[in-house]
Amino acid sequence: MLSSATRLRVVWPRIACLLSACLLSAVMPARAANLQISPITVSLGPDETATALTLVNEGDQPLYGQVRAFDWDQANGEDVLTPARDLIASPPLIEIAPGAQQIIRLLRTAPGPVASEHSYRVLVDEIAPPDQAQASGVTVRLRYSIPVFVGSSADGQPALSWSLRKQADGWSLEAINSGTRRAQISAVQLSSGGRTYDINNGLLGYALAGRARRWYLPLDGGAALSNPVRLRARVNANPVEASVNTTSAR
Repeated sequence: MLSSATRLRVVWPRIACLLSACLLSAVMPARAANLQISPITVSLGPDETATALTLVNEGDQPLYGQVRAFDWDQANGEDVLTPARDLIASPPLIEIAPGAQQIIRLLRTAPGPVASEHSYRVLVDEIAPPDQAQASGVTVRLRYSIPVFVGSSADGQPALSWSLRKQADGWSLEAINSGTRRAQISAVQLSSGGRTYDINNGLLGYALAGRARRWYLPLDGGAALSNPVRLRARVNANPVEASVNTTSAR
């Protein structure tokens, strides 16, 4: 078992001031480069208030980073992140020695049980060591994004409806989730007019409970999709099929 001994510097004066101003960079999966994070998805029941992430430095150099919690919503078909007020990630600044691990505690501060599923994202930014910090700001080397769902019920289910829209430069797929549980959508395939289009093999994304999410597809505007289009996908790891109608953007 890896040692839990990890050095944490509570204050990096110049770093701490600049971290809050960092712009969002490319989001990486929960395992890449030398940092391993587990679990890669967090679920808390309606009455649960705390859990933890484990970060392991598999490299041969110290690893520096920041950890922040965000409310995760969806509007106009896009993901929207805002700083969380009722989910705290501690410690917010980390230094992990080679081969060591760091426990990140997640604490929900809102009183009482959650009435419906609420979604968060915990972002872990890997940054340059303090002695390599640039005068103009802090460089975010990698960003890891971990979904956190609070109020998840085993009885809750997603309820998806789909639409395809032809844009001037291609196609978009929208998933509207009227259910009480998020929908993790992967392995999407479209069939129309005797042709099959593999949209992606892995994760496409999430349609949160009571929200809609839109994705622009890797198909050119000349792709022949005509009603009805047959969609195959995996939703929360379960295979689904649906008939999807197409529309044209005005």
